[in-house]
Amino acid sequence: MPHFHIEYSANLEEMVDIAALCDHIRRAAIDTGVFPMPGVRVRAFRADHVSIADGDPQHAFLDLSIRLRAGRSAADKTRATTEVFEALQGFMAPALTQHSIALSVETRDIDPDLSPKTGTIRDHLKKA
Repeated sequence: MPHFHIEYSANLEEMVDIAALCDHIRRAAIDTGVFPMPGVRVRAFRADHVSIADGDPQHAFLDLSIRLRAGRSAADKTRATTEVFEALQGFMAPALTQHSIALSVETRDIDPDLSPKTGTIRDHLKKA
């Protein structure tokens, strides 16, 4: 049940297709082999009020937070974080060459005892 939360400055919408970015991150996460496809959830939240660096309103940011249930090895988490960050950088490359943008990613474990889950997504996945 990895959750990928993207928080971004509102001005980034002028530079990047956020919906396409969410799908790109979803596919990159699955491609790592660390995150099972039925559990991957990517969502984006716009920050309307920000102040970055010297206060120039042209600056933008995107922060990707990866939350996952504990139990994966440190090596798998490091590799997956690196691969997802590389996918993010690749997607953002055109905007990064034209604009002042800060990118960041953080991966952290969720304590399963403090985070009960249930759902029916697996029951409704299309059979290939």
